[in-house]
Amino acid sequence: MLKGLALTPPVIGRIAIGRVVEKAGRRLPEKDDEFTLTSQVQNKEGWVPHPVDAQLRKEPGAKLRSIPVRLLFDDPDLSLRANYTMFDRATGRPLCVGDGESCKRVTLSGMQSLPCPSPAVCPLAQDGNCKPYGRLHVRVEAEGHTEAGMEGMSGDELGSFVFRTTGFNSIRTLSARLRYLFAVSGGLLAGLPLELRLRGKSTTLSHRTPIYYVDLTLRAGSSLAQVVALARQEREQQAALGLDQAALDDAARQGLALGEFEESEEEGVEVAEEFYPESGIKGEHAGAGDVDGSESRRTREPSPPISLRGKLHRKQEALGPRATPTGDPGASHAGS
Repeated sequence: MLKGLALTPPVIGRIAIGRVVEKAGRRLPEKDDEFTLTSQVQNKEGWVPHPVDAQLRKEPGAKLRSIPVRLLFDDPDLSLRANYTMFDRATGRPLCVGDGESCKRVTLSGMQSLPCPSPAVCPLAQDGNCKPYGRLHVRVEAEGHTEAGMEGMSGDELGSFVFRTTGFNSIRTLSARLRYLFAVSGGLLAGLPLELRLRGKSTTLSHRTPIYYVDLTLRAGSSLAQVVALARQEREQQAALGLDQAALDDAARQGLALGEFEESEEEGVEVAEEFYPESGIKGEHAGAGDVDGSESRRTREPSPPISLRGKLHRKQEALGPRATPTGDPGASHAGS
C-alpha cells in the first residue's frame, strides 16, 4: 500500500449549489439557489450534468432543492470532513490544514505540525485564503434505485457524490445534524433514509437578501421513530448476510490516515478556483462555495497574489529579533 496517499471515499459525482463561469476572459465562481448534480467530466460549458440530476427533477427546468440520500458510514466524521484549509491557488496544493487546535503546514523546512489559532487570528490567513472547508459524501437515491440514473439498476453502493462547501452555515448545520442523528439512532447513521435540503435565510451581513445553506433532514412524511426502526431492521439483515458496517468504517478511517492531506493537486486546482476566488472579486462572483458565508459579502481591495514563501518571509520580518535561529518563519509562528 502506498504511504503518503490518503484513501478518500470513491467519488462518482458532484453536488453543487454554484458553478464556475467564464466572463471577460476570467473564470469566476457564481452562486445559485438550487442543487445541481454533475459527473466528474467537464466540457466548454462546465461540468457535465449527471443523469440522476434530470431524474430527480419533477419536470424539466424545475428547481432542485432536495435530494434523497443515505450515508456510507456510521461515524459522522467520516461522512463530513471539515477543516480550516489554505490552498496554493497556483498549484492547487494544500498548504495548511487545521482544526482550530493543531494543523499540518508546509513550511520552508518541510511538513510540520503546529498550533492552529483559526483563520481569525492567524497571520498566514489574513488575506482570506484560509477558510472552513467541508466535504460531505453521500449516496444519492432516485426512484428507489441508488444513484444509478437508470431504471432497474442498483447502482454503486460504495460510490459517493461529494458536496464541497466553504460556507459556515452549511458546515455547522451538517455537523450538528450528523451528531444528533448518530446519538438518537444508536450509531446507525448509514441505515437512515435522509434528505439533503437547501434552506434560505436573511441576515444583517447579507444585507437582508436571501442566503442559502444545506441541511440534512429526515425525508418528507417520515418520523424519527420510523426511520430508526427501519435502520435497526436493515442492520440486522445486513449482519445476517455477512455485511460488516463497522469494518467499512475502520477501513475508511485507516485510509484517510495514510496521507498528510486529503486533496490531491489535481482536485486542489478545481477547489481553489471555485471556492477560493482571488481577492477583490465581489458580488455574485464572490465564491460559489460561499453561498451561505458572510466572508463573501465583505469587499476587499485587489491585491497581488503572494506565495507561501513570501508570506512566511513577511511573518519572519514582522517578528524581527524573535525569529528562530533556524530561519524558519513557520517554526517561529508556532511559538508565537
